[in-house]
Amino acid sequence: MASLRPPATPASFAAAAADVRAVEFRSDFTVREIPAPQGLAPESLALAGDVRPEEHGVDSPYGTGRLILLHDPEQPAAWNGAWRIVCFAQAPLEPDIGIDPLLTDVAWAWLVDALDSRHAAHDAASGTATKTLSKGFGSLADEGDGAQIELRASWSPRGPIGPHVEAWAELVCMLAGLPPGSEGIEVLGTRRTARD
Repeated sequence: MASLRPPATPASFAAAAADVRAVEFRSDFTVREIPAPQGLAPESLALAGDVRPEEHGVDSPYGTGRLILLHDPEQPAAWNGAWRIVCFAQAPLEPDIGIDPLLTDVAWAWLVDALDSRHAAHDAASGTATKTLSKGFGSLADEGDGAQIELRASWSPRGPIGPHVEAWAELVCMLAGLPPGSEGIEVLGTRRTARD
């Protein structure tokens, strides 16, 4: 992936957004720009990413994510600066993986590790990791049991923005069963059903 180097000091949002758009992603992770939510900050940019999507613009049955880059020159106190990143990642799992009591801790650790491995300095990190177990009944009984992991997080980036975007992409792929260096390898540990 390309290493982006916007200035560590506050830069114009247009320059940071151009750098985010220039990030190169692994070939089995499709990323597109989507409309950013309004009202979160004066300036924002949003990305959607899908692991091996079957159709362009449709959430992947393997794993999907969203990332929003926010900029507020007023520097909200909770952000500890003018920049904030908000991300979301989710993936279906096999039910036996979904019942692992450490699954949520592992999901959070993968995000922290992805940020650390890219030297993506940050502070004021917060988030939730949620696992969901499901069972089909009635006309959905044939679909059997299912599980899903979902992580929502935010942090204030320090320095270049590109490594933070790369860390988010790695997180989505890890949740989908694709660790770094696994391009072209079959996705393991996921369950594809009509509910996913």
